[in-house]
Amino acid sequence: MSGASPFDLTGKLAAVTGASRGIGAAVAVALARAGADVIGCSTRGPDEDVAEAVRATGREFTSLACDLADRAAVQALGADLASWDGGRGVDLLVANGGTIRRTPAAQHSLADWDHVLEVDLTAQFVLAQAVGASMLERGSGRIVFTASLLSFQGGITVPGYTAAKHGVAGLTKALANEWSSRGVGVNAVAPGYIATDNTAALREDEDRSRAILERIPAGRWGRAEDIAGAVVYLCSPAAEYVHGVVLPVDGGWLGR
Repeated sequence: MSGASPFDLTGKLAAVTGASRGIGAAVAVALARAGADVIGCSTRGPDEDVAEAVRATGREFTSLACDLADRAAVQALGADLASWDGGRGVDLLVANGGTIRRTPAAQHSLADWDHVLEVDLTAQFVLAQAVGASMLERGSGRIVFTASLLSFQGGITVPGYTAAKHGVAGLTKALANEWSSRGVGVNAVAPGYIATDNTAALREDEDRSRAILERIPAGRWGRAEDIAGAVVYLCSPAAEYVHGVVLPVDGGWLGR
């Protein structure tokens, strides 16, 4: 039996979208600590702090800019990642980048609906399709989507986001059904209430924040690093027989 850690990602090349802050930044650093070189993708390109943190682990970091609302740009990013390093392509894709619009359903504009669905669902498929095709040719690779508690629940004032995250859960299972027998693992993490920019409005609402915390058995808001550990697991050899899973990382919220 090999003495290597089952979580060792040495020699792997990972691409992380939404890598400039929050969960994506934490994931980029965690993958580097596990041994992977990282390509960080975000609208403006990842923050220098993220680049420095990755390089401090001794791993390489490359920054790419891509607006996930621009389908042509996403298609170009997918083609780049699929053919990276002279055709090698990336070994790991963490499709984490996303957005949210908070408006009561009766007033939720079609423009907001279209934008959220484009970023949170269509862009995820476009990237996974391109990168997944190159992984299938090699017979290996791992894709991890960022789903949500709202992949299981309805939420309040976020109809577009909820629909998109339900779609991500379905996409995870659909791709796993087709690709797992060909060496490509597809899973998702479903973050609970994590202290990031996306939840700032909730945390600033004293009544809503208190109600949320009362529902979480762990008794606290999650940290981006809580999600990063789960992503490393799903990218690692330890999860070789894990396929089509939407893994909640929620402090026990769904079990309440």
